[in-house]
Amino acid sequence: MSTLPGSSAPFRARVILGLLAAAAIVTAGVLVSPSRALATLESLAADPFLFGLVVAAVYLVRPLLAWPTTPLSVVVGYGYGVALGVPIALAGILVTVLPVFLAVRLLSGSDNGTTEAAANTDADREAVGAGTLERALRRTDAAVDRYYETAGPTRGVIASRLAPIPSDAATCAAATSDVRLHQFLVGTAIGELPWTVAAVVVGASAATITTAGLGDLGLRLSIGCGFAALFLLAGPLYRVVRTRVGLTDSGTGRANG
Repeated sequence: MSTLPGSSAPFRARVILGLLAAAAIVTAGVLVSPSRALATLESLAADPFLFGLVVAAVYLVRPLLAWPTTPLSVVVGYGYGVALGVPIALAGILVTVLPVFLAVRLLSGSDNGTTEAAANTDADREAVGAGTLERALRRTDAAVDRYYETAGPTRGVIASRLAPIPSDAATCAAATSDVRLHQFLVGTAIGELPWTVAAVVVGASAATITTAGLGDLGLRLSIGCGFAALFLLAGPLYRVVRTRVGLTDSGTGRANG
């Protein structure tokens, strides 16, 4: 289980700090448009080394601008083609999500260990004068915990990456749970692979750099990856439902007896 801080004051301080950081990142993302910034890379594509240095720098600063990862994969495909573009773009995604994962884990106070704060019940936590936002965050944290306990760390990360949800949202969810770093990286690499391949192919086949996304392919890919995520979670969900039905039948039998 993740370890949200048990005392109210430190928790609220972390929440305020996180909200301020998120507001600053969103503001920067609005002021610095990815379409305008990435379009300038087109003139550098003739020099693979310089192009690679700039793309690497963009991957590093992306978390500070809250840009999506797909346009970056398109740019990599444009500059390097499919054969080189796929591994480069996938490596770039692993690099660019890592700061978000580590920052959220630090803010959430999660250390992948069992602590006294982690052992507190929800009732105990809410009894310490928790406000509406704090209770909502704790409920969200509990839901994320249940998801990863049910799906498993690596499988859960893969499914969240396959699902058509923002990359940073999936990263934050994993960071607040007990997902270990190597499980996060492996799950991210597998789950992001179809999205990365599609984006690189789009970029490699484009006459100019585009940051408009995957176009018509995006909807079909979203549906396909969404079904893949559901299929991946079907087994754990079935076991949960079967366990709950068994417990209900057992309770009913004892009551009738």
